[in-house]
Amino acid sequence: MKIKQILPILLLLSTFSFYAQSENMKEKKEKIKVLKVAFLTTELDLTAKEAEKFWPVYNSFDDKQFELRHTKMKAYKNQMSELTLDKMSEKEASLLLTQMQNTDEELFLLRKGFIENLKKVLPAIKIVKLRVSEEDFNRKLLHQYRDRGQKK
Repeated sequence: MKIKQILPILLLLSTFSFYAQSENMKEKKEKIKVLKVAFLTTELDLTAKEAEKFWPVYNSFDDKQFELRHTKMKAYKNQMSELTLDKMSEKEASLLLTQMQNTDEELFLLRKGFIENLKKVLPAIKIVKLRVSEEDFNRKLLHQYRDRGQKK
């Protein structure tokens, strides 16, 4: 295996022990962000010039996406608790469904705009690699979290 392939895996595995400690959500998010930056930097093999233009665009997108997913979706989850659902009228459920669809559309448009912005700073192949690398990172993070939960 090449060092390029081993480095992100070692970095992920060696630093997840810190993630397991009880910390507040913001600290966990920051640690995950640092791991993600290291992972994506290695996977995308960005030049210095590309990295200089890529990271501000990516970070802005990532922050907006996080805000949409965690603020709005959290509110929807609260409204969809079992107790609330049993008492919800058809009209309230319809309104909630419309709000959820609107948020899904916002997320879609955000990603679409992000890709358009990336086309100005990265070649298409690196944008495709970004998508694959994000999925790989999320999968590894999920596996690490799942494996940690099974050991308890």
